[in-house]
Amino acid sequence: MLRSARLADGAYWREQIRCQAACPVHTDARGYVRAIAEGDFERAYRIARGPNPLASICGRVCGAPCEQSCRRGDYDRPVSIRALKRFVCEKFGPEGRPEGGRGLHDYLAAAAVQFGDRHCQDREELLPMLQALASGDVPKVSGKSVGIIGSGPAGLAAAHDLALLGFDVTVYELESFLGGMLMVGIPEYRLPRRVVQAEVEVITSLGVKGVTGCTVGKDVSLPELRERHDAVVIAVGMKQSRRAPCPGADAEGVLGGVEFLRDVSLGKAPALGSRIVVIGGGNVAYDVGRTVVRQTSIDAARTARRASGVTQVHLCSLESLEEMPADDVEIMEGDEEGILRRNSVGPKEILKDSSGRARAVVFQKCTRVFDENRRFAPLFDPTALTEIPCDTVLIAIGQTFDLSFVDAARDGLQLRPNGTIVCDPETGRTSARDLYVAGDLAYGPKLLIHAVASGKAVARAIYTQVTGRVIGHDALELHFPVPRYGREEGYEKTPRVELPATPPEERLHDMAALVERSLAQELAVREAGRCLDCGVNTIFDGERCVLCGGCVDVCPEKCLRLTPLAELSAGPEADAALRDPALAGATAILKDETCCIRCSLCANRCPADVITMERFLYRESPRCQED
Repeated sequence: MLRSARLADGAYWREQIRCQAACPVHTDARGYVRAIAEGDFERAYRIARGPNPLASICGRVCGAPCEQSCRRGDYDRPVSIRALKRFVCEKFGPEGRPEGGRGLHDYLAAAAVQFGDRHCQDREELLPMLQALASGDVPKVSGKSVGIIGSGPAGLAAAHDLALLGFDVTVYELESFLGGMLMVGIPEYRLPRRVVQAEVEVITSLGVKGVTGCTVGKDVSLPELRERHDAVVIAVGMKQSRRAPCPGADAEGVLGGVEFLRDVSLGKAPALGSRIVVIGGGNVAYDVGRTVVRQTSIDAARTARRASGVTQVHLCSLESLEEMPADDVEIMEGDEEGILRRNSVGPKEILKDSSGRARAVVFQKCTRVFDENRRFAPLFDPTALTEIPCDTVLIAIGQTFDLSFVDAARDGLQLRPNGTIVCDPETGRTSARDLYVAGDLAYGPKLLIHAVASGKAVARAIYTQVTGRVIGHDALELHFPVPRYGREEGYEKTPRVELPATPPEERLHDMAALVERSLAQELAVREAGRCLDCGVNTIFDGERCVLCGGCVDVCPEKCLRLTPLAELSAGPEADAALRDPALAGATAILKDETCCIRCSLCANRCPADVITMERFLYRESPRCQED
């Protein structure tokens, strides 16, 4: 029986660094985590910030696809990558600098040159781009302007990179401040406003101008913006809640969850009563429910008439506990804070009182959420009903866009059946040459870091459209032997550090009281030491191997195997090499990368010094070429 195998090439080595491969902006998470383990916190921050203009925000609220892909998670539990990013951002990011965001780019460029970062620098990295702009490999734009509608993560990321490329950038924002949904859609107990403001200051220090309190379609039209600018980016967020698809959804006291979060952020929290039903099972539903718990607690404290057990917040979702899309930590902390979770129920009707106000929600049992192909196709048992009395109903079953300022015929745009703008999701290009789309509007709801990646991609697409030049990349890939390779003692047995949190009884009386606390330095170093350092690889010199099998015997994870070439299959191109008559009877060393913990025992055991531990590095340097 043939065993499937793959011959290692540059793409193979890159894929081994799974955290970086999973990040939409390809942050070398392994690089900054290992720098923390070595105590070099400043270098760790430079690596974390390199490709990500909103690193400090992501250190607190990113969905962390890097953690989901972390190889350590196959072994026991993934490294707390997001918490480690927050740890170094608080030390060296704009929120921790006395001057805030001003001068941050100069510091980053100077520090990287001075200390010589040696990590895997993807095409999104800041330093190579700054160097390419300075050398003329990427000529700066002059005399061109871009308008950006919306200052959420996609709009801010686009503004950041466009400003670096030389564009005159103006951001138009509905709210009275820049930051968009980062400021009004994420509760402050998760993301402090000062962190968003510090990140915004970095971007405005590059010359980006903000026009706040501006409603496009009312204060200025889209055609007017197209007259002002050479290109316009539509980066509006999903600021409107979807309506509940059931009778009675028009009752007084039925509110959108996103609108409720915005009102609370702006100090305009509505009166809720004491019985609140939140419909939804995702992170936004938990943001809403947990904000309600805090709001009612604060209101009761102000009036000094809170009665124990009066306020009830029911969170009702179609999904079972195992199926809920909300993060596990959100569910756990919601339970801690007193949210009454109701799983596997869907709203059938919202009942009204004589004045037309919601008085109860009738739920029916949800027997299935997804069909056999994992498509959303809920089924209900209409005979299994539950009635929950309420004063207020908050709907958090999804969001949608307000594109009332767009006229497809007038603006030369194509619209999808759902009313969104047809575009290339990779570049944001639309059917109108000067109009681009970024963020959720381009590809549907995803993570904050996807919005950052989208904004950066749109910036490069606009550069190409305006200049006729594509920003390509010269790639350099190297393996460096690590002669004294070693690991922290007992690193493979070290359990994941549990992130410190404010006790529930302390965090409910202040909307800004952070739930997740920062890692202490000792804990951060310990947690970083759990990283398997997937940029380090075992390299085999087959010409000197004596096939003693010592490496196989000593491997604690049983990830090495000696196998005759005749038993291997590695794809059409590689198979031709494996079947070379000169290799008849030869033996290969197979390595299962999924379970290698980079312990170096195989290299230490090898009597012929065939195995070396080598660090893989690559750098993609920007360079322009004609489109």
